[in-house]
Amino acid sequence: MSDALSPQVDGRRDMRCIALLGRKDVPTDAVEEYCRYLSEALQAHNIQLEIRRVPWEIHGWRESLKALRLMAAQWKGNWVLIQYTALAWSSRGFPGRVLHVARLLRDAGVRLGIVYHDVEPYTGARWVDKGRRFLQVRTMRRLVALSDVAVFTVAIEKISWLPRNERRAVFVPVGANLPLPLEPSITDSRQGVPTVSVFSITGGEPGARETSDVVGAIRYAAKEIGQLRLLVFGRHAELRENALREGLRDLPVAVSVEGVIDENEIVNRLSASDVSLFIRGSISSRRGSAIAGIACGLPVIAFAGPETAAPITEAGVVLVPSDDPETLGRALVRVLSDTIYRSDLAERSRAAYREYFSWEAIARRFAAALSIFDSEK
Repeated sequence: MSDALSPQVDGRRDMRCIALLGRKDVPTDAVEEYCRYLSEALQAHNIQLEIRRVPWEIHGWRESLKALRLMAAQWKGNWVLIQYTALAWSSRGFPGRVLHVARLLRDAGVRLGIVYHDVEPYTGARWVDKGRRFLQVRTMRRLVALSDVAVFTVAIEKISWLPRNERRAVFVPVGANLPLPLEPSITDSRQGVPTVSVFSITGGEPGARETSDVVGAIRYAAKEIGQLRLLVFGRHAELRENALREGLRDLPVAVSVEGVIDENEIVNRLSASDVSLFIRGSISSRRGSAIAGIACGLPVIAFAGPETAAPITEAGVVLVPSDDPETLGRALVRVLSDTIYRSDLAERSRAAYREYFSWEAIARRFAAALSIFDSEK
């Protein structure tokens, strides 16, 4: 089911859908941006996707559910797609109250879908981490049971807690939250200084490790190749500027660091690069900042991990073991030194973007899933 969604719903009556979000993330909300781009793409399939929120962090859960009950009375018979991340429905990642939302919607007679932007529970060895992990898995399982369709942004076979025969499960990768044409163009900056881009760094302790990985890879490449340019931008990037500059100060590397920038500027930075370095954990089809590089026709160097599977592996992605960050540098040297290899990777990224990661391709899969499950009611 999850790999055979291709029929379109063009020609049928308009379908109304609601994308229901929880707490707003700041300074940027990737899930809201995802819904906005998806909404635009679904219009070609006569599906009108509206974005609504349950602002429990502002008004409290009691008042928010009361307001939701009034709205849901107007949604009977329509699709409501709950956008699930643990932190969207709980400030500390204990998302059990989203089940109240799902039950309220079922009682209101909607067609209920869950879109899992988080597909696995959080890690950690403390007792609180174990308790949080238990609650997250239980919540995700119960949401599937309450839903008419469960959309996962990672290949179904990679999800540890989901039964393989779950008929409601559908796989739809995310796209790049960027204003891209169907076939993005790419400028080969190798006519000048070889350029490496890093789009976003995680906050907190993980960000320190990621910064160390970037510094190590760039140091290795600069010693082998010579002059380089490093573009680091996006969320939390500015917090790592001093560490990046200090780690590379004795090498011929021009470093540019920017925080959150406009979507068009993100496209400009990526399109001015030769390769994208993805270091925010392992790469997968739910990693929008990795898919941004693919969407811009770049080779992407990234760690392999539990969620790494097709179609991300069909793009121009160079996978390195997550337990051996030194291989990032060797992979970077090969991509920057071998023009034919780099061009082949770039073409694979462009082809994968058109087939799997463009919003047109994503909307087709969504439209097919909603049409199929809507017909079962």
